[in-house]
Amino acid sequence: MSHILLKMPNSRFYSKRLLQPNADFSTSPPNPELRVFVRRKRQKNALQISKEEPKNEAPIEHKSCGLPDIEEFAYKEANGSALSSKIAGKSKSTQDMPVVGTEVASLNRMRGEPPANWERVLEGIRKMRTSEDAPVDSMGCEKAGSSLPPRERRFAVLISSLLSSQTKDNVTHGAIQRLLQNGLLTAEAIDKADEATIKDLIYPVGFYTRKASNMKKIAPICLTKYDGDIPSSLDELLLLPGIGPKMAHLVMNVGWNNVQGICVDTHVHRICNRLGWVSQPGRKQKTSSPEQTREVLQLWLPKEEWVPINPLLVGFGQTICTPIRPRCGMCSVSELCPSAFKESSSPSSKSKKSAQK
Repeated sequence: MSHILLKMPNSRFYSKRLLQPNADFSTSPPNPELRVFVRRKRQKNALQISKEEPKNEAPIEHKSCGLPDIEEFAYKEANGSALSSKIAGKSKSTQDMPVVGTEVASLNRMRGEPPANWERVLEGIRKMRTSEDAPVDSMGCEKAGSSLPPRERRFAVLISSLLSSQTKDNVTHGAIQRLLQNGLLTAEAIDKADEATIKDLIYPVGFYTRKASNMKKIAPICLTKYDGDIPSSLDELLLLPGIGPKMAHLVMNVGWNNVQGICVDTHVHRICNRLGWVSQPGRKQKTSSPEQTREVLQLWLPKEEWVPINPLLVGFGQTICTPIRPRCGMCSVSELCPSAFKESSSPSSKSKKSAQK
């Protein structure tokens, strides 16, 4: 018998009996049969696994070592790169790393060392600001309710700060004036007012629907917890709906005359990065958010400058160092600015620059 045929049931599995052709079973014991059960679609994978099995049989050498240092868990990621954190910055290994050219300024910011020529730049910006008024000078959040009694004024500054997010100063100022004219600039009045009425009065501030809802949530909190006044601490202000760090610091500065930090908005954030005053900790990249800019700026800027720096740079950003097409040719400190003329400038700025040549 040359071949043995087996009938197998029709199923997802099949088997093969591997026999030597023309084998003589009478003279020698039969070879052991080998049955291979595989899925037809996975046959390749099954064979590959069988080929790789001998690799696992090789003995693995284990280095005899003690437990890893705790620093390996604290300062390393899974890929072995060092974490850029404040704690890692204090480790001995980070302090011993060599510093290369452009990273010096970034490390100086981490250590609280001021950038070069910052006083000359600040004085130059002050001189430019005196020659041209900006919207923030007459319509900024700190101007809200300036004629009201202290408690009412604090609440007006809080509401103005809430409305100012993603909104130009003139639009915020108009909304505050309409609320004041309709007697809706106190916690008691807002608590009683209809939310739809508030929405109509504050329109067209950015996200006016959400801000009207937050105003309705803030009013009862101020009534029940603070007797119609506003919170007197930074942490409590940050618990109010819609109030972020920039708003909280401004309210603390203006409402309570308590300076706990710099009020950093989009203008201050942009200009500080253009001037090279701030950078991400341990890096030369720009800071990624106004809050990160505030933290780095506070490391070196003298505290007496924490309050005036906001209206100064906001007005400068509204008139000269604008978000799009900055007027670098009109700026008297452009020679000290690492970003000067690197962004698209306005036509008037370019014409003045060519005239100076």
